[in-house]
Amino acid sequence: MVSLPWSYPYPTPPGSGFWGPRTSTIDWCEENYVVSMYVAEAMNTITNGMFVALAAFAIYNAVTQKHEKRFILTAMGFALVGVGSWLFHMTLQYEYQLLDELPMIYATCVPTWAVFSYARNKKDTILLGVYIFLGASILTAVYLHFKDPTIHQAGYAVLTGMVLFRSLYLIVTKIEDAHARADMWRTVIIGIATFLSGYGLWMIDIHFCGTLRHARRAVGMPYGFLLEGHGWWHILTGLGVYYYLVFLEYLRICLVGRAPDYNYVWDWGFFPHVDLKKKTSAKEVKKNN
Repeated sequence: MVSLPWSYPYPTPPGSGFWGPRTSTIDWCEENYVVSMYVAEAMNTITNGMFVALAAFAIYNAVTQKHEKRFILTAMGFALVGVGSWLFHMTLQYEYQLLDELPMIYATCVPTWAVFSYARNKKDTILLGVYIFLGASILTAVYLHFKDPTIHQAGYAVLTGMVLFRSLYLIVTKIEDAHARADMWRTVIIGIATFLSGYGLWMIDIHFCGTLRHARRAVGMPYGFLLEGHGWWHILTGLGVYYYLVFLEYLRICLVGRAPDYNYVWDWGFFPHVDLKKKTSAKEVKKNN
């Protein structure tokens, strides 16, 4: 074991904790109940706070900056994913696994409808919504029947890919303003890179689990927490999804001709949001003159 300051050895994993035996169809690389008897996977649980915090900010921004309700609904779905994943990793119970996985599909259905309904008439827009609802319902039924996580992962990947490629097509064919395109491409590239980085760490967590567990125990707690690849997946994909949500907001604003009313803001050079331009009051104009 490596001797590091303020390092504490990992205890022997107990057979089960407060929530009883695992009923979920998936168990991750983080050792169960080694931090607390009340939390099955401590780091995988806590890191979902990134989802919840970013979703809360997205909802706040959408409301205060008068974005369309579809983005409030999408952000609420984003928050539900974070809460569901928190409960899933805390308990490793099947019902909370579903609360983690299925909202990922449902939350993605809203932007799927949004980007594919652009320039369609009302009837076709409604019909598209019906088709997406039926598709999500069928996917849910199939997944609940077979209980194979690959079905959920494949369905989510297909939906996300559809939204992404349709969005990129709209940038290329519909967005003429060079500054707007630059902001969109910057956001998309950072979002994809962040998401793929999280995915890569998750894959390392899966395929090198034994090595990682040995390394965690070698350095002890809390240093071993930094080697929880699935926890990093939560943090980085939470950021990636947030980038994508902001990108979709701005794309929609530009497509419907509202871009002159908004500023695309980059806080600290990496955190974007789309805000209404401040209107100068008559009193301020008089004062400045």
